Amino acid sequence: MESTFSSPAEAALQREAGVPGGFTPSEDLDRVYELERVTKFVCDLGCQRVALQFPDQLLGDAGAVAARLEEVTGSKMFILGDTAYGSCCVDVLGAEQAAAEALVHFGPACLSPPASQLPIIFVLGQRPVALELCAKAFEAQNPDPTAPVALLSEPACSHALEPLAALLRSKYKDLLISSPALPLPAGSPSSQPESLERFGRLFPLNPGRCLEEYGAFYVGASQASSDPNLDLDLSRLLLGWTPGRPFISCCPDTGETQDQGAKAGRLRARRLYLVERARDARVVGLLAGTLGVAQHLDALAHLRKLTEVAGKRSYVLALGKPTPAKLANFPEMDVFVLLACPLGALALQQSGGFFQPVLTPCELEAACNPAWPPPGLAPHLTHYAELLPGSPSHVPLPPPESDLWDTPDVSLISGALRPPPPWKSSEDTRCSALTPRPPLELAESSPAASFLSSRSWQGLEPRLGQTPVTEAVGGRRGVAIAYEEEGSG
Repeated sequence: MESTFSSPAEAALQREAGVPGGFTPSEDLDRVYELERVTKFVCDLGCQRVALQFPDQLLGDAGAVAARLEEVTGSKMFILGDTAYGSCCVDVLGAEQAAAEALVHFGPACLSPPASQLPIIFVLGQRPVALELCAKAFEAQNPDPTAPVALLSEPACSHALEPLAALLRSKYKDLLISSPALPLPAGSPSSQPESLERFGRLFPLNPGRCLEEYGAFYVGASQASSDPNLDLDLSRLLLGWTPGRPFISCCPDTGETQDQGAKAGRLRARRLYLVERARDARVVGLLAGTLGVAQHLDALAHLRKLTEVAGKRSYVLALGKPTPAKLANFPEMDVFVLLACPLGALALQQSGGFFQPVLTPCELEAACNPAWPPPGLAPHLTHYAELLPGSPSHVPLPPPESDLWDTPDVSLISGALRPPPPWKSSEDTRCSALTPRPPLELAESSPAASFLSSRSWQGLEPRLGQTPVTEAVGGRRGVAIAYEEEGSG
């Protein structure tokens, strides 16, 4: 139990306070962090205060990068580390606290649209890619030159997709090259208005074509990679990619390939299990996992309405970064739903150690909306914004008179028949003559009270009138490390 919910006291004393990650040589800083592009961005805006956001693995270079940019631009730089939720999201709140006029995000990013209009530039990095080895691996995995294949990559390898496609176009005619969907400032025209935006990427589809027709060749996610964000990015793609279509990953260093079909099947199987847990749940905890991503308040209101219509009680919890110890304080919750960016929600699911499962908003939508999923939709959406009204993937709730609410539903976990929503059973008076209601009914006022009444231990017993009355006495004085009566010995 101690290893699950807390750390031993000695761990704080033995923990090394070093900066994670290595240090980049000073002569490579301009190339690795694209300082020339960042300098142009700052100078064009004329900013005097700029926030620099680094993930944990790049904090070792933060001081040198900030000093170099201050020397070149003359602007004041502020380093943002230890973000409130996840380093893949833009920390607009931290930038606003520093009164920054612009923000530079370094490292892997989920590319979720920010809630603020602050000017932002992303430096995803440029990981070296062995183009010849990757091209040979592509040809070995795709012997049919007419098969439609989409070229994907981790964010740091996106610069190599066009050169890789140039090596393959002479033989393969149906290639689809993706590119990062960088958030644009409000009012800016899109550079590729005809492209499909999905999974944080842009897909320039030809008229009449759809993404579900394509297989995938993913450059990145080597087995030796220590960056969890890269695996999360791959998991996000595997969940949303069309089942039955090939999905091959390729190491950018060695050209080794791996078929990700088995991993995709495991992820989808776990997704179905979580949907079943959400359908069985009576009390849902909605975790606020972001404050800087656009439409997070609209999504929170949508989830609360969704649980209410489905006959579930929901509570909104703002706990910062969720941990097993924090969520264990709410045993009344049957499931938790993390309202965060796609990578942040998947990171919590893969970390494990939680008493109750942690779901994404898309899984709650599938559990509470009987009209889900619509025909032709991908098996799993990865961003909560795709569930909201105005999105092409939005599915409105059926009207109360719809037969979808009356469809018998059996739990695949417990085998019990799930009852219809309370509002549906109260309105159904067709059998009221055969099964009259009793004159008095006990209404459940609170799921927490119901949960407490079912526990064998309900706290300290007052035992009023059963214990003798005594005068109050003085207790210990001081701090826990040395009370006054203990002395200094």
